[in-house]
Amino acid sequence: MPDWREAVRQRLERSRLDPSRRAAVVEELAQHLEDRCADLLAAGASPAEAERRTRAELDESTGRDETVGTPAAPLERIGRGNGIADLGRDLAQAARRLRGNVGFAAVVVITLALGTGANAAVFSIVDAVLLRQLPFREPDRLVSVAARHADRGRYPFNLPDFLDYRDRNRTLAGLAAYGSWSINLTGTGDPERLSGLRVSAGLFDLLGTRPIAGRALLPADDEPGHQRVVVLTHALWQRRFGGDPGIVGRSILLNGAGYEVVGVLPPQFLFPIREAELAAPLAPQADASRAVRTSTNALFAIGRLRPGVTLEQAETDIDAVARRLREEYPEANAHKAGAMVTPLRDELVSGFRQALWVLFGAVGVVLLIASVNLASLSLARASSRHREMAVRAALGASRGRLVRQLGAESLLLSLLGGAAGVLLAGFGVDLLVALSPASLPRLVEVHLDRRVLLFTLAIALLSGMVFGLGPALWGSRPDLQEMLRSRRGDGAGPARRRGRSVLVVAEIALSLVLLAGAGLLVKSFVRLQRVDPGFRADHLLVLRLSLPKDRYHGRVATAAFCDTLRPRLVALPGVEAAGVVSALPLSGTLAAVPFTIDGRAAPPDEHLQVHYRLADAGSFRALGVPLVAGRMFDAHDGPDAPPVALVSRGLARRFWPEADPIGATLHIDDNDSGPRPVTIVGIVGDVRHLGLDSDPEPHLYIPVSQAHEDSVGLLTGNQYWLLRTSVAPQSLVRAARQAVASADAGVPATNIRTMEQYLEASVAPRRFNLRLLLAFAAASLLLAATGLYGVISYGVAQRTHEIGVRMTLGALRRDVLRLVVGQGMALAAAGVGLGLVASLLLTRVASSLLFGVSATDPATFAGIAVLVLGVALLACLLPARRATRVDPIVALRSE
Repeated sequence: MPDWREAVRQRLERSRLDPSRRAAVVEELAQHLEDRCADLLAAGASPAEAERRTRAELDESTGRDETVGTPAAPLERIGRGNGIADLGRDLAQAARRLRGNVGFAAVVVITLALGTGANAAVFSIVDAVLLRQLPFREPDRLVSVAARHADRGRYPFNLPDFLDYRDRNRTLAGLAAYGSWSINLTGTGDPERLSGLRVSAGLFDLLGTRPIAGRALLPADDEPGHQRVVVLTHALWQRRFGGDPGIVGRSILLNGAGYEVVGVLPPQFLFPIREAELAAPLAPQADASRAVRTSTNALFAIGRLRPGVTLEQAETDIDAVARRLREEYPEANAHKAGAMVTPLRDELVSGFRQALWVLFGAVGVVLLIASVNLASLSLARASSRHREMAVRAALGASRGRLVRQLGAESLLLSLLGGAAGVLLAGFGVDLLVALSPASLPRLVEVHLDRRVLLFTLAIALLSGMVFGLGPALWGSRPDLQEMLRSRRGDGAGPARRRGRSVLVVAEIALSLVLLAGAGLLVKSFVRLQRVDPGFRADHLLVLRLSLPKDRYHGRVATAAFCDTLRPRLVALPGVEAAGVVSALPLSGTLAAVPFTIDGRAAPPDEHLQVHYRLADAGSFRALGVPLVAGRMFDAHDGPDAPPVALVSRGLARRFWPEADPIGATLHIDDNDSGPRPVTIVGIVGDVRHLGLDSDPEPHLYIPVSQAHEDSVGLLTGNQYWLLRTSVAPQSLVRAARQAVASADAGVPATNIRTMEQYLEASVAPRRFNLRLLLAFAAASLLLAATGLYGVISYGVAQRTHEIGVRMTLGALRRDVLRLVVGQGMALAAAGVGLGLVASLLLTRVASSLLFGVSATDPATFAGIAVLVLGVALLACLLPARRATRVDPIVALRSE
């Protein structure tokens, strides 16, 4: 082996090191090199390889630049030259150092890749849904306009209201209305039911949307006689027509009528009703309801603010119009307390805003925990390089020079981790889009782009600063005298040990916050799943149909179709009950009508309304909704019989708390001619129609055969057939479709699902939040446990001599075990305490995401604390058991 003392002495001849200190530095550095070479030989390296790697360390320590093979300037002069050259030299040295410590580099890069990749994937969704402007002209001036209901907030308005809002306002440059439109597409391939919109033809001009083929709807298309035109979404154009550009100018059959396709919308176009796939003119002047003040409320609107007009000014203006309408038409507008004007983007994403920000914050915390973990690892590594840093400082290297060299390693690792994170983000985005609920808006815009790449690079560099800056600052302040006094020379002083302990406490605290949030969501979701929806979802098949209005334009024709189809469905093998209803539970579809109770004066300043559905007796049997009192609908409740109704138990309890409502008469306003009387013949169980997390709304059910001509459209355009089966529901899909075709081949039955699928869709947003937060919380706990394990293991290695002394003096293995585990559990307890305090403050942010659980639920917090302490105990036991196996003689001899 070479004479390392002579090699070091020759290297230091040109240095400006004080001669009085040179001998000590030569001795210490030579001893370090001998130990390093011996370690490499013991690890299995050949003598030549051990000497080469040891000389490389000597070159780095004394300022030789191996990249050119010539002596560099003395260390005390490095850093005064060209900054770019210095950075290149630092990065080259960092790369050589990391090649010599592949394990450390791999851990850092993998951890950063996972953290930055997850953050980039979630950011891609947050960016597309919440941060990016809508793909319209001057999107910040677009607003959503709706009526404000006295009891329920945002509420639709009718056609006369829209015309008044449009013509009387002074703050909007344009106002366009839209409403849902159920469509049967026939004539080309298999019949298909589609969701569409009736829109003011000027909507696309107001939005500034340019079709990719043909033209958009024009204001002239709203004129009578010109409204039989339609524009298609890009998705429908591709799916149904194969992207054929020749579709523009052709006629297609919608609800049995011919409509000319005049344009195809761009892929990123976003309808306010996400399921819509095409749009036709609203044509208000051709609609008979334009003059009927009591017509159905089914419209919302989009407006554009005039230049210089604020949102508050527009709302004041529209609200004043709504109040004037209430004064002019008090009966028709009794429930409309005013108008609401909100930014269009906020309206489109209102149901997901808080959940996405919570998830983004959670994944950010995971990256922070990972960075803290890497900081602890880097600090331990910096301590092991204390001898090297002390020698460099003794040779004249400034603190800035040492910080820059250590920082170069962090920078290089950050760039590598960020690059790997971008690759993982691509898979993460696809996974998140696949897991996202179908109701999440703007999913088509979620992808990796320049903004996401820049964000990934930024957080990678920020993470590098977090885990690299502290260790670099600590590592750049070595004390040569302290090093010379310590035989180990690793710089693992009390301050650095406390620093690593603080980092571990922070990791545990942060992971507990995430776990507490996940625990609350889990408990909330479990309670939500236990909620009784008021019906049985198992073995229930749902067919959603829409009848062509050119052939089914009244009650008689619609009831006749139901009477024709019902026996065909009941006759299917395995079907136990079949029925029809105008709106499915959990579909979010509600229709409310005003009512009064015969013989009772209406409460002052209170306008009674009840949710209204058309149904037959079979629908209640199929759903399993119980009859509480009275009777169900039967064959005697025909169109010529006295009108009857069923009421929900909630409605009966509210208005007849001490009496029997059977036989009572209600006057319901479900038509354009005025209230009509119906007699209550039965009470049925409450059903949660809006969602499992919503209280059951009071409901009134009218038999299909007695639907008023003005309200039968609720069933014509949107009817749900329910089949209770004794076999797997999916096995009857084909037979059910054939039964519908045998009743009327022009009625498509393409939308067939099980009730369990509808139930799953209703909780899909909560399930999405739960899955992601659970994954992030589990990752944070694993990182925290790893960090605690690393600190305890490092502590055991540092205290090997102490443990040997204790065991020599008679300490038992259990005493050593208690000592090591106690050290780790003290850190864990501190982290749990800090995390509980932070959780009590932060979980309130997600309170709106919870159901049936308090944001400060004691049982959840206690369970999470026990879980974290249990995992911490496991992380401590492994190094503690290793400590109990220390041989006292070997430990003492090693020192």
